[in-house]
Amino acid sequence: MRIEEIKQEIDRLLLSEKLLLVEDLWDSIAKSNSELPFPDWQKKELEKRYAEYKAGKQSLHDWEDVHEGLRNKYSSNT
Repeated sequence: MRIEEIKQEIDRLLLSEKLLLVEDLWDSIAKSNSELPFPDWQKKELEKRYAEYKAGKQSLHDWEDVHEGLRNKYSSNT
């Protein structure tokens, strides 16, 4: 089946079916995440940041606080 045919079939699905399909797609991607390209520069940067964190030079931020900060920053600009 070609991509355009797949898109047409997706358009025919109910919303609940589309949501299940998205979940299945993400699960499929997660299973093959070791196959995703991971450039050396990115690996080195992550290793550097992790080492800085372990040495106490970096701190972690709760994702909810980060999201709230971003929402506040960008919602006040509209």
